[in-house]
Amino acid sequence: MTLTTLTTLTMERAHHAAMDGDPTLPERPVRRTFGAGYKLDILAEYEAAAEGGSKGAILRREGLYTSHISEWRRARDAGALAGLAPRPRAPAVSPEQRELVRTRRRAERAEAGLAKARLVIDIQGKASELLGRLLAESDQDERQPR
Repeated sequence: MTLTTLTTLTMERAHHAAMDGDPTLPERPVRRTFGAGYKLDILAEYEAAAEGGSKGAILRREGLYTSHISEWRRARDAGALAGLAPRPRAPAVSPEQRELVRTRRRAERAEAGLAKARLVIDIQGKASELLGRLLAESDQDERQPR
């Protein structure tokens, strides 16, 4: 048996052992949040790393990307420690509340459309009345002898 075959067999066994059973995954992934202190600590450690490989090792160890470092550094340099804190999110809204908001918006749009329609009907009524008067006057003018 060669070394590659032994390594391959060992890897296959480890893979099959890891895959036995039902993996438990959360129903919904959880977004990671980083505190301002953590961000400053990582920035200091990252900037203190002299070797190119050690910076990558820090990123791999922490599960970060260079974009994290760039964003955090930009916020720190701008003097915005508040910018390093996680951004506040809108409060969670239940599906019933979302549907209620949608229904209210739809009702408001319908009421606005109804108001426009009533205005148009009112204008058409006035235009019709005006045209009726003009027609009546022209009829009277034609009937009168000159």
